[in-house]
Amino acid sequence: MVDEEAVSDRIRQIAATLADRAGELTGDLVQLYAADLPQLVNDDERMVSLLSASVYQNIETALQILQHGIDPATVEPPAAAMEYARRLAQRGTPVFDLIRAYDLGQAAMLDFGFQECIRLVDDAALLGAMMRRLLKVAYEFITRVVRQLVGVYQDERDKWLLNRSAARAAKVLDLLSENGGPPDVDAAEAVIGYRLRGTHVGMIVWHASETHDVLSLLESVAGAVLERAGGEGRPLFVPRDEAGAWAWLPVASVHREHLDAALAEADPGVRVTVGDPGTGVAGFRDTHQQARRVHALALAAGEHCDRVLTFREVGTVALMTSDLNAARLWVASTLGPLSADDENCARLRDTLRVFLAAGGSYTTAAGELTMHKNSVQYRVRKAQELLPRGLAESRLDVELALNLSQRLGAAVLSPA
Repeated sequence: MVDEEAVSDRIRQIAATLADRAGELTGDLVQLYAADLPQLVNDDERMVSLLSASVYQNIETALQILQHGIDPATVEPPAAAMEYARRLAQRGTPVFDLIRAYDLGQAAMLDFGFQECIRLVDDAALLGAMMRRLLKVAYEFITRVVRQLVGVYQDERDKWLLNRSAARAAKVLDLLSENGGPPDVDAAEAVIGYRLRGTHVGMIVWHASETHDVLSLLESVAGAVLERAGGEGRPLFVPRDEAGAWAWLPVASVHREHLDAALAEADPGVRVTVGDPGTGVAGFRDTHQQARRVHALALAAGEHCDRVLTFREVGTVALMTSDLNAARLWVASTLGPLSADDENCARLRDTLRVFLAAGGSYTTAAGELTMHKNSVQYRVRKAQELLPRGLAESRLDVELALNLSQRLGAAVLSPA
């Protein structure tokens, strides 16, 4: 049977030997990280220095545990190790890389320790007992330190993201305000993490009802629209409350099919309003203001409103009035009985809308509606009979009222 005191004596001897080489071992580990985990170094002299201090203090702490028989469960992570974890969190380095670094460090230090054991001890039983002791202590120490450092990392990451989000939101509000003269574009871009000199499409995204993790859902929708529009990079996403956000996409244009495709795969409660493209800081403001005007109209229209509204489609009405009652009265006066909220009038309105959009071509409208040309002629005639004025004198108003009825539905139609 192996004498435990003999095991402890030999372990203390090996720990003392390795303590004399702590600086050398630190250098070896830092080189190992530079080769296997270069993202931990990233050519940043301050991070390299902090990494070296973290490694050295971890080695020193582990060796003191072995030399003095300290219970690893009572040991706190070294100060440099905790600060290094915080810095990694601030830089967005994945926590997996931090855990991987400790796995590599543990394997390397055990290798150094085993080499010393083999060099100093000939007795196989004593050698085996020493290696088991080293494995046990190393596992307990690293497990405790990593568990605590992951907590430090996550706390710092949450705090960093919160502060960064607050700073970004404040800078966006500053950019949207025209007070204070021209902004420092370079400084603003650095804070918000978004290029202001390009072309933008502003969006308002929100959820019509309460659900779990709404903001993540809305951010994914903004990303899906950007992807379908062929944009590169990431949207600028600024939460406004727990169920809504402002977004800017770095693209020259967003077409209706991009929006419909993204919304088709999203939660049914998601709603979007979109401004026209704008360039530079002025365009950044303009496209956002357009999206907000349409957003106000969508909120007033309620749940019957289309899930996607663009300034290009309903901007005229959004600019004309923020009073939905006035819009409803105008639609009724323009369309007359055709404004009734029933299935028959809905079919007639849709046929007349497509016919007018097709430039008055029955053939084109029939192809668009997948109907026979005679059916289109019949419906167009019936729809015109319901209009209070002939198309010749009110065509523009009728087209606008029909488009508004399609997008806002019952919110602007007359009760059947």
